[in-house]
Amino acid sequence: MGYDAFAHHALGSAALMLISALHLRPNQTVAELVGTSSVSRATTYRTLQRLADHGLVQHTGETWTLAPRALEGFGVRLPDTDNGHTPAQGWDKVAEQHGTRGVAARRKALHTADRAAYQQALGRLAEHRSRAVVIVRDGRQVLVPVPRPDEIPPAWHAPDGSVLDPVTGRPAADWRVATDGRLILITPADQRSYDELAVAHAEALSEWESVA
Repeated sequence: MGYDAFAHHALGSAALMLISALHLRPNQTVAELVGTSSVSRATTYRTLQRLADHGLVQHTGETWTLAPRALEGFGVRLPDTDNGHTPAQGWDKVAEQHGTRGVAARRKALHTADRAAYQQALGRLAEHRSRAVVIVRDGRQVLVPVPRPDEIPPAWHAPDGSVLDPVTGRPAADWRVATDGRLILITPADQRSYDELAVAHAEALSEWESVA
């Protein structure tokens, strides 16, 4: 399949299957090729005709066989063939006749570009992830993710769902704990951006730790 001659709009993958089957066992009928190549009967007929147009296969009665240099992509002119096709002169020439030369190289370049873009996307995502804290417990290293700005310590939770001020220890009027117990909900009057909330979270956490 490394040859562009076996691309979709050229000989196709079925041609490669039939060539392989005839190489392993010459002189097969269409019925036999259907079994040895795992190609459907209709596709086998069409593909054999396509290969015959290039002189890559020939038949005697009902049996088919490869041309002497078919594995190299070189065909022979068949005496009963008068369809305007010239014998194949190598796989590159076959691909050129069908307009598929260079398809594999372009596909490889596209896949390489896709992989590079994917790795860049992963890198950008990694830049936004918080670094984990590594602690040693029972001789093992344990990764503890750093709290996000929209997470609050359990000590800030009040029984009624409000958020305790870390300095005064009293409920903060404009803050609430979400039903998942992690996110802080704010009133519509608070117009601070996420970055401003992150700074406020860091300052409050620092004050809480200093008081503790």
